Amino acid sequence: MNILGTNKHLSGKHAMLLFAALLLAYPALRADNKPAKPAAPAAKPAAPAPKPAGGGAAHGGAPGGAGASHGPSTSSPHGPTTSSPKGPTTSSPHGPTTSSPKGPTTSSPKGPGASSSKTPGPSTSKGPGPAAGKGPGPAAGKGPGPAAGKGPGPAAGKGPGPATAKGPGGSKIPNNQKTVTAKNGATATVRKDGKVATLKDPKRGMEVHHSLSGNRRVVTERADHSRIVAERGGRGYVQRPFRYHNREFARRSYYYGGRYHNAYYGRYYYGGVYLNPYYPSYYYGPYYYGWVASPWVTPVPYAWGWGGNPWYGYYGAYFTPYPSYAGPAFWLTDYLIATSLSAAYEAQAQQAALNNPAPLTPEVKQLISDEVRQQVTLEYNESKAAEPDDKISSIQLLLTDGKQHVFVAAHDLDVVDANGGECALSQGDAIQLRSGPSGDDQPATLAVLAAKGGSECPNGDLVSVALPDLQEMQNHMRETIDQGMQELQKKQGKGGLPAAPSSAKDPPKESAMALAAPPPPPEDEVKAEIKQESQAADQEEKDAGVAPVELHDGMTIAEVEAAMGAPQKHVDVGPKKIYVYKDMKVTFRDGKVSDIQ
Repeated sequence: MNILGTNKHLSGKHAMLLFAALLLAYPALRADNKPAKPAAPAAKPAAPAPKPAGGGAAHGGAPGGAGASHGPSTSSPHGPTTSSPKGPTTSSPHGPTTSSPKGPTTSSPKGPGASSSKTPGPSTSKGPGPAAGKGPGPAAGKGPGPAAGKGPGPAAGKGPGPATAKGPGGSKIPNNQKTVTAKNGATATVRKDGKVATLKDPKRGMEVHHSLSGNRRVVTERADHSRIVAERGGRGYVQRPFRYHNREFARRSYYYGGRYHNAYYGRYYYGGVYLNPYYPSYYYGPYYYGWVASPWVTPVPYAWGWGGNPWYGYYGAYFTPYPSYAGPAFWLTDYLIATSLSAAYEAQAQQAALNNPAPLTPEVKQLISDEVRQQVTLEYNESKAAEPDDKISSIQLLLTDGKQHVFVAAHDLDVVDANGGECALSQGDAIQLRSGPSGDDQPATLAVLAAKGGSECPNGDLVSVALPDLQEMQNHMRETIDQGMQELQKKQGKGGLPAAPSSAKDPPKESAMALAAPPPPPEDEVKAEIKQESQAADQEEKDAGVAPVELHDGMTIAEVEAAMGAPQKHVDVGPKKIYVYKDMKVTFRDGKVSDIQ
């Protein structure tokens, strides 16, 4: 019997049984297990069903009503917020989170991730999702990945290619790149076309990377562990450390697409490198976690309202929402994917048509939903822990618990494949763990399950991912699920979604760590620091003699023309002037850059 029950409403008795069962299951997660062995290949999963009309809702489903939105919204620093009309956005500064150091895994029959064969799921005749009669999670005793010999991807035994490991966490140099010394003494890796991929200046603590996607990512790490990340278009974050209970934590102040929020992270040493695992700033009560991990009595349609958003049509060949939802885990899965794809679309320099994508199949989405359910279980147990536990909250657990965990890429990332070649991942791509690092400063090996084609890694490819990048993928998943749980609590009982029991409607409570953190910096200060770091990278690349100046908000028309030359054409639209280049569109307002696409 599923301990969560299949009723719409959890009684007090059922909730207490849930609470007790989770606490009993908690020690299972602390056991040291051996890493999972690579799985053998299987036939390529079937393509997804055609996209239903109206953003994924089944015909005849509720049109959204009061609960409909145009996509997941930006979260508030103090809890749930209103929906955004522009699609999925980033997570909240203080919103309820999903990282959990001490929860039971979904292999436990007693945690909220355990499933029952009697639980209804979306019918395969209606679109992606598990067959009717299957619950939203794997059977007790099964991990989130497929059984050995059944997982998508290449045959076991193929490891990352012959490229030489460079840098902390196992970052590698592809075979087609060479390392040179720049004019200013910095180290540069150069692609075969003569363009610089990465420029590293230890004196400044700065690394500048030009991705295959056309993005530029600047990372500057200072001696006090503060960090600034600046990306194309003025996006990025400022990380500042603080002490809590004699341990180091950090607050990141993010600025993306004109949206500002803060999130919190730990710091600890694993695999030869320091990692920053995500920590929650808010926790829900046990009844809400139980409701989120439970299936619904019958699958329900839901109209997301994504039809008018450009990212949704652009990724139509890659992502198909469920036509109906058997439980919150599936709803959160589509929320996670949609949020990632919206951000990926926003970050692109240009939107060329997708080229031969490997779509998110029903089988891959099932693996992601299994992972989502595990994170909800983990957060529940973390909410009961006295202190944050880095070893359990971070990828150390995921690399040592014997399961083939699934990750969703957090940002544009260039990786090395099994042959030593270079390929790209971007937000919304799905990859699955095959083996952990073989030693310090070594990467993990993962198989690509779904990617968007073009320069991206092909489906089934084995790739090496450095531990800091893998940690960011876990952080991305937890933060986005957290944001989704905020949205779900606001929208329960609306737009066709089942209502949560009254005991599950209590607002989340701020964590002691977040309460002890210093106040966040003003938005304008963070935006200015990101801009200054981008300008410092411009100067670094100029001194090194390797790349043109990167554009950013506030540049004058003369500065843009000096960096980019004359545009192919320009258009005057009222107070705005638009410069169109081969792969970029720059908008000026009052003579200064206001938008870059």
